[in-house]
Amino acid sequence: MGTMYYGGPDTAIHIEDRALAHLKVVIATKLRRGESFTLSWQHPDGEPRGRSTVWLHPSIPLRFVFDEPQPPELNREFLRDLANSANTSGGIQLIAEHIDIAPAAAADAARSPQE
Repeated sequence: MGTMYYGGPDTAIHIEDRALAHLKVVIATKLRRGESFTLSWQHPDGEPRGRSTVWLHPSIPLRFVFDEPQPPELNREFLRDLANSANTSGGIQLIAEHIDIAPAAAADAARSPQE
């Protein structure tokens, strides 16, 4: 579980490492352009139930801390979806990553139960 610190060390936002790696790319791109936007997520297990939203602005300190020492391979489709949501009035809605299934598995899933 990674952590994003926004506005100082007292504001720790816990996000799974893989999702945080994708968010880092999208957030850094938006902030480098001087763009502000919101980020919303559901609270992870172990935290009080609910959801949160923060307003991200280039002037507010931001730090990403990852548990894993090696960065994951990034999913271009997931990056595109996050970037597209960042450009909407609702901002980034942290959602589950799209997982591509192998062609053979897709064919098996498409077969009817009678086969």
